[in-house]
Amino acid sequence: MAYNFCMEEFPPVVREFASYKTAIQGCSQKTADEYLLDLRTFFRYLLAKDRGIDPDSDEFCEIDISGVDVEYIKGITPDRIYDFLLYTGSVRKNMWSAKARKLSAIKGLFKFMTVKRGYLDENPAANIESPKHKQTLPKFLSLEESRMLLDTVRNDTDSKHRLRDLCMITLFLNCGMRLNELVGINITDLDRELMHVRVVGKGSKERIIYFNDACKSVLADYLINVRLNERNRHLPDKALFLSNRDSRITDKMVQKVVYKYLDMSGLGSKHYSVHKLRHTAATLMYQSGNVDIRVLKDILGHEQLNTTQIYTHVSDVNMMNAMGENPLANITDTRADKK
Repeated sequence: MAYNFCMEEFPPVVREFASYKTAIQGCSQKTADEYLLDLRTFFRYLLAKDRGIDPDSDEFCEIDISGVDVEYIKGITPDRIYDFLLYTGSVRKNMWSAKARKLSAIKGLFKFMTVKRGYLDENPAANIESPKHKQTLPKFLSLEESRMLLDTVRNDTDSKHRLRDLCMITLFLNCGMRLNELVGINITDLDRELMHVRVVGKGSKERIIYFNDACKSVLADYLINVRLNERNRHLPDKALFLSNRDSRITDKMVQKVVYKYLDMSGLGSKHYSVHKLRHTAATLMYQSGNVDIRVLKDILGHEQLNTTQIYTHVSDVNMMNAMGENPLANITDTRADKK
């Protein structure tokens, strides 16, 4: 997703912070842009309160923050940050994740100004805890629904992009890769024998994802018949998956394809999405009983094991089977004289 703003909208110290995030810490441009937008909202809120502007008015979106300097930032207290977080929930109706991201941007800026640049003597955000949230179980397709989705794509012979779309959805359901990871794959990232692919995940970190037979089969079919056929072999774009314009497919287009086939499969009403296909791959691998949670962590590209552990709580089948293993499970006779 491309964000519509120019860097001149932001104070010099904020631009410096964004450059540090990408150049030194290796954050993606998307992450840096999201931080910039969150900080713009934060400073607009503070200036609105200073000037008596209603933060829920149209005038709020026109506030210029480019004049915010280090001296102004020095005057920001923990109470003002708490006040802003309250505003994001009560007025902007931000959920936990959005509030947590805004606080992360604020804490990151103040840490940068305190530790890395020495602009501040004290960090007013240092002791502010991230908003608590109720952890929800990941939503995923059942094995039957996954097969139904794949069959729907496979049987859509009227679509000229059937092989491409089947390949993308197969990779999502089998490999658990993220949307931006799939979109970013180049032909040169593929192993010659189609054993694995190199993807670039969060924080520009590379990892290898290995293919099973289903992935190898659809990839070979797609490469031979579509991507590397006589018509497309000499295209300048090195992307694996192409759009109608023979350029790299976009996130939005992939999402459109997934929603199309979910609807055609009769699954559209279940609110599944591209990210739910990633959850599906992880859940099905874990439910098989043969994938160690630490291996699943590496497959998904998680930084911390506790991120992956949510998949240990979603296996109703395993829990039902475990209940059946109780040695008392077969005592079902209720007669009083039964010995």
